Amino acid sequence: MEDANAIKQRIKAMMVENLMLQVTAEEIGDDQPLFGPGSLGLDSVDALQLVVALDKHFGLKIPDPAAAKEVLQSVDTIVAAIQSKGNVGSKELS
Repeated sequence: MEDANAIKQRIKAMMVENLMLQVTAEEIGDDQPLFGPGSLGLDSVDALQLVVALDKHFGLKIPDPAAAKEVLQSVDTIVAAIQSKGNVGSKELS
């Protein structure tokens, strides 16, 4: 299983690429909020793209908006969800 830091780097790189962010992966804080005040500034369209990308790259299924609100708070919360699924590294970042 990959360590949390490797997963964080993959998630950040995926976010920059898929969401066309105007920041680099290195500029995204592990515990930086993704939505709301003081956040990365993602919107609902970004959230949908992120859910699809997490399923594609990590096999992480996010079944409903309530689950998405829990998981998509920060890179740290996404990593925790991926690790709790136990299927990390099953799909390579393309």
